[in-house]
Amino acid sequence: MHMHRQKADESYLIGKGLSPVQAYLNVPSRRVLPHRERSLPCSGLSECSEIVKIAQENGVDAIHPGYGFLSERADFAQACIDGGIRFIGPTPEVMAKMGDKIAARQSAISANVQVVPGTDNPVTTTKEAVEFVKDHGLPVIFKAAYGGGGRGMRVVKNLQDVEESFERASSEALSAFGNGAMFIERFIERPRHIEVQLLGDKTGDVVHLYERDCSVQRRHQKVIEMAPAINLDPKVRKAMLDDAVKLAKHVGYENAGTVEFLLEKTGKFYFIEVNARLQVEHTITEEITGVDLVQSQIRIAEGRTLKDLELMQENIKPQGCAIQCRVTTEDPAKNFQPDTGRIEVFRSGEGFGIRHRALKEFRVRGVKTNIPFLLNVFQ
Repeated sequence: MHMHRQKADESYLIGKGLSPVQAYLNVPSRRVLPHRERSLPCSGLSECSEIVKIAQENGVDAIHPGYGFLSERADFAQACIDGGIRFIGPTPEVMAKMGDKIAARQSAISANVQVVPGTDNPVTTTKEAVEFVKDHGLPVIFKAAYGGGGRGMRVVKNLQDVEESFERASSEALSAFGNGAMFIERFIERPRHIEVQLLGDKTGDVVHLYERDCSVQRRHQKVIEMAPAINLDPKVRKAMLDDAVKLAKHVGYENAGTVEFLLEKTGKFYFIEVNARLQVEHTITEEITGVDLVQSQIRIAEGRTLKDLELMQENIKPQGCAIQCRVTTEDPAKNFQPDTGRIEVFRSGEGFGIRHRALKEFRVRGVKTNIPFLLNVFQ
């Protein structure tokens, strides 16, 4: 029996007759809809409807989507609600709005939060992309308008590369998110990537749990995260935290979420997106604040307020520092070529306060990992 089933009180089969990989990937492409309509329930014999059906049959009263594919799908959240099941996360309406980069950008502007100069509407043709670049100059970055996670992104520094880069980014976005529409914005050279962790309740109250520095990335994918951000001007930190809370209150944000910013060397920062879900790196925020974010999510979904949970802003104070490293099966010696194989040994560092030994004592045999690269980054 798999470990995750051993640790569960109960487990249910989803995707009967399918292999585990097929069942996991059997999620239909999102329909291309305006953000205001993208909260429609999942249709057909989709994974969404099967999960809700199994939950109803077994008396499940709430579903936590984790931080995978379903955590970002407003249609799944709506399907849960329509099925009489609480969705542990933001409302479908806010998820749909914040998952749309154009709508999220417009919300930030209306909340008086600074954004990176860019397009006001989705761009769907190379002609539009070329016209934007000619009008606004280079460098620019193409981003999937209806998705994230580093997919469907290209940086363009030369005019002759605009068309090819746009087509590749659009194709990648279409494959990943079911929509190839692009968002174009000015590319900021070597910024720091700072994100603010938030919690909101049904009363409209919102608190921040300070920030994380996610600047160490590869192919727009986060590799190392640190909380709190080091060497951050206190005035800049306060302004950034205030803007994140202001935006969340403006859109009526509920439950856990993250507001992301790009920070220039000058101290000027720009809003880039909202992750309307719990993120992988939430654990380092838990380490420095002592707040269990998942437990807080569940209690907020039950109807508890932040005051009920004693999560007033003055009660949340960071202590110490925490770092998360993402271990992947890639070989740094071969340009991070993905590696496959049977894992023969898996042993992580143990104990409290293991610090740098967490990586040095990590043992994985059978596949290559990026641990040597991570150690070099710290050195």
